[in-house]
Amino acid sequence: MTKNMKDSKSVRRSYVAEHIAALPKSGIRVFFDLVNTMPGVISLGVGEPDFTTPWTIRESGMFSLEKGHTSYTSNLGLPALRREICRYVSENYQVEYSPERECLVTIGVSEALDLAMRALINPGDEVIYTAPCFVSYPAEIRMAHGVPVVLETRREDAFSMTAAALEKVITPKSRVLLINFPCNPTGAVLDEQEMEKIARIAIDRDLVVVTDEIYSELRYEGRHRSIASLPGMRDRTIFLHGFSKAFAMTGWRVGYACGPHEIIDAMMKIHQYAIMCATTTSQEAALEALRRGRSEVERMRSSYLERRNLIVDGFNRIGLPCLLPKGAFYAFPALDGTGLSSMDFARTLLEKEQVAVVPGNAFGDCGEGFIRCSYAASSGDIIEALNRMDRFLNTLK
Repeated sequence: MTKNMKDSKSVRRSYVAEHIAALPKSGIRVFFDLVNTMPGVISLGVGEPDFTTPWTIRESGMFSLEKGHTSYTSNLGLPALRREICRYVSENYQVEYSPERECLVTIGVSEALDLAMRALINPGDEVIYTAPCFVSYPAEIRMAHGVPVVLETRREDAFSMTAAALEKVITPKSRVLLINFPCNPTGAVLDEQEMEKIARIAIDRDLVVVTDEIYSELRYEGRHRSIASLPGMRDRTIFLHGFSKAFAMTGWRVGYACGPHEIIDAMMKIHQYAIMCATTTSQEAALEALRRGRSEVERMRSSYLERRNLIVDGFNRIGLPCLLPKGAFYAFPALDGTGLSSMDFARTLLEKEQVAVVPGNAFGDCGEGFIRCSYAASSGDIIEALNRMDRFLNTLK
């Protein structure tokens, strides 16, 4: 080996793009790599329904394969599915979209969010997002070369977003507002009066709103309303939704985006080059979900409501103050008085009592001092987990 070759090897730069190398790994997945090495753990961590996809939906997927429906669909998705999606959105969210021009079927809501960020953001544009939030939001913004700007929600406001907080973080570089209500991880919802004020700010400051409403069917108090339905908002809002949570279809990976043709067309171009189309079998199963699976959604929602009340009552009884979440299937109890950080609490609880929860700081710095606990687990597991947590808390006194 020549001297020049040795020198070039010793100074070789990283081949990984700088903005990707700088991204942290998911705080949830890093923690659950540890969980997966331990037998007998009760998990309140993974945000996944414990229900199996309803039979008629599974059957539709199987029939799709048996009929030989294994070809590509349109880049936008099956026309019949897009028509049913637009009908569903109209009936449930009071927003009208054209299935031919304003609806795109994606690989879960995660792809829809990625497409929206890449289609909307120019390098250096600021994207305001609420936190605590789903772990991928700031990463998705950075991967699209945007600048994440956090709007922290507070326990005093039930972790809901306020117009006053929004006003404080807007700058001349603000381009997009990304919201998620009902919220993962807090279960918070957006007050209608506050939503109207936020919509007025978005219009006045010319913001595009990306609204992730994947948990909207799982609301327990009051009605759900989409910000896209407010006057002046339809043409500046990207509505994201999917089948994973309410229909218990996480592994099928089907989501969708609805919005103005100009933006959906831009998102479709990225989708076209990167993905081609969502899986045909999954799309046909999703079509069945919208046509005949809605009664199952209500059955599952009722079960989550019972479990929500069980887990929140339990947390407050054992000394972990917890607000009553109004949507989704997560509780976000505070660690007041434990003397432990979120990560230390979660790790020690796992080691001593084999109960898995997610440290609150996985969802942003303002999540420190809390843990996220999914009540998409059986009532029996929730009761046993609460008993173990109570025992653990007694060792801290």
